[in-house]
Amino acid sequence: MSRAADNGEAADDGRPAAASDGRPAAAADGQLIEDFGLRIGRAMSWPPMAGRLAGILMLSPDPMTLSQLQQALGASKGSASEMTRLLITHGTVDRVKVPGVRQAGYEWRSDAWSGCLQYQLDQTRQLLELAEAARERGGALPPVQRGRLRDMHTFYAFMVEQLEGLLDEYRLLLDVDVDRA
Repeated sequence: MSRAADNGEAADDGRPAAASDGRPAAAADGQLIEDFGLRIGRAMSWPPMAGRLAGILMLSPDPMTLSQLQQALGASKGSASEMTRLLITHGTVDRVKVPGVRQAGYEWRSDAWSGCLQYQLDQTRQLLELAEAARERGGALPPVQRGRLRDMHTFYAFMVEQLEGLLDEYRLLLDVDVDRA
């Protein structure tokens, strides 16, 4: 491997240096990955490291092991493991078997954005269940508090209905895009 590839510098022809496996060196994608860490992390209420991990996996052509992710993130094994679990829970990453490798691999789901929206829908349904239970148990409360519980229920019922529609519409949109490809 050249010194440029080792350092993530541009090769002599001006292109970003490639790693030994042909992928762009980490430094070439570094700013994009940092943007993911800040923007997706913040928007999804994830730690910045989870956003960076999402960026790394989204840009990776192949599944990556926990050791590879740990190295790419410059993080401890525990932190990398915790962030992969978070992204799996949020529906964006899958744990996969990589042929010829003893460690599990992690990859960006082909339907990651549907998975993410499904996670949001599931969480909102749980809050709707809470709102329903609170409304039932709060019947003896004063009118102001009952009104607040009613508003909570109305909000979460509305959100569940809208998220279900968005998820269905998004999946249809993906089917149309696949048909065009």
